[in-house]
Amino acid sequence: SSHVMPALIYKFHDAKINNRKKIIIWGTGRAKREFLYVDDVAEAGFYFINKYNLRKLSPFINIGTGIDISIKDLACLIKDIIGYNGKIIFDKTKPDGMPRKVVDVSKANKLGWKAKINIEEGIKKTYQWFLKNYKV
Repeated sequence: SSHVMPALIYKFHDAKINNRKKIIIWGTGRAKREFLYVDDVAEAGFYFINKYNLRKLSPFINIGTGIDISIKDLACLIKDIIGYNGKIIFDKTKPDGMPRKVVDVSKANKLGWKAKINIEEGIKKTYQWFLKNYKV
């Protein structure tokens, strides 16, 4: 009942602290998603507001990394960052969802904006925030 990133962070954290031997993730793990860290979202807003006359820009500019990652690779990355030692099981009887979700960031890049925080750094920062703010 949540988006993939917070769901996986919670699932791996919960499995680690409760010594679970395995976790189950829906789908095959082949679906791909793009993730953008919240500080990059905020920075993009400030960048375009301060650098351009918004009335002269297109009303829509995709912001993102332009880089996607498979759910399987994402799960393995989160597993390593959290330090979970159990097994990941992909439940292939459950749906993958859309095969791929990534935005075309060429316009934003052409206008001089690029995301600065990579996926690994973003997950590490998100997990540190989670540990400070999530109360069981």
